[in-house]
Amino acid sequence: MAKQHIVVLTGAGISAESGLKTFRDNDGLWENYNVYEVATPEAYSKDRELVLRFYNQRRAQLTEVKPNAGHLALQKLEDKFKVSIITQNIDDLHERAGSSDIHHLHGELVKVQSTRNPNLVEHWGYHPVEIGDKAPDGSQWRPHVVWFGEPVPGISKAAKICQTADHLLVVGTSLAVYPAAGLVHEIAPGVNVTVVDPGEMEDSPIRGANHIRKSAASALPELIEKWLDRGMV
Repeated sequence: MAKQHIVVLTGAGISAESGLKTFRDNDGLWENYNVYEVATPEAYSKDRELVLRFYNQRRAQLTEVKPNAGHLALQKLEDKFKVSIITQNIDDLHERAGSSDIHHLHGELVKVQSTRNPNLVEHWGYHPVEIGDKAPDGSQWRPHVVWFGEPVPGISKAAKICQTADHLLVVGTSLAVYPAAGLVHEIAPGVNVTVVDPGEMEDSPIRGANHIRKSAASALPELIEKWLDRGMV
């Protein structure tokens, strides 16, 4: 008998519990920077050094945090289920927790890409990227991050993954921002949805979900233990 396929959509909430500060729409700031000064192609063109320094700080911050109980619980799901994680987060906490099938919609801090060719990507680790660090095509390395105004190249693959879900688990996000929010429309009719997030869901496209209004680290270990005990969701 084939394993149930659980597709997990994760957002900023699960990373925040590990101590990573996140961008919040209500004040437009990320680590006290206006996001449009550090997270747009225009910002990169205007002040390349500032943008690289900002992401160098975010990369260094990863060395100071660890996966939390929520990340570790998601990894345990793989004991009995097929699990695909689609994350809006650019950190590597899911990887460090041991999850094996992870799809980053908005890029990865530990990777860099060519300024000229977004398909030229290399793993960089936690080291700073300096002016003059060049890709093989001769262009400056830039963060492998999808900035505001740029297309989300992984959205089509994520949609196909959602279409194969037997259960959708949404963690740490209200999915109020598109195109990620549109992924909930890709699941097949009748597929159940569980949401783990302490916030309200008024602006979310999710309707009729089992909404557990707790944080990922507090709710997931118990929830996933129940699923594992039953052997099904």
